[in-house]
Amino acid sequence: MNILYLHGLDSSLNNEKRTVLEKFGTVYAPNIDYRNNPNTIKQLLTTYKKHDPEINVVIGSSMGGFAGYYISEVLNRPALLFNPALASRSVAQEMPDTIISSLNLKHIILGAKDDVITPSETFQFLSKTIDNNIEYRIHLRPNLAHRIPIAVFEEEVDVFFKALCY
Repeated sequence: MNILYLHGLDSSLNNEKRTVLEKFGTVYAPNIDYRNNPNTIKQLLTTYKKHDPEINVVIGSSMGGFAGYYISEVLNRPALLFNPALASRSVAQEMPDTIISSLNLKHIILGAKDDVITPSETFQFLSKTIDNNIEYRIHLRPNLAHRIPIAVFEEEVDVFFKALCY
């Protein structure tokens, strides 16, 4: 299993979360500068579209959730997205032109107390994509804010991989 992890804006994958992910496979976690590269998604697709071995799942948080949403669509892979910045972002990013829109799972975790990525705006964004043949599993966590504590991360990663039968 090859996991592409995309961190959020001005962030990185910490060792605790890497350890959780490594239980399920090999983790690829590129260092991304969203602020200075508006073509992050295109650049990541160039790197990972023909990656050998291939990427099996995409996991992202916040800005990485935004990028992961589109990368998982182009690669036609399931995605686990924590508070994805789908409706709006503080930095500009180009989106890919080619979307496969084949049936693939998007497991989305939203924090009801998130004051960075507004859950209601994310729901509105998702409601506009209902006809795109995407399976959404949305978990609205009432006490979760924008940052994802390790216990929540581990729990949601376990649920995601169980849904994939791994």
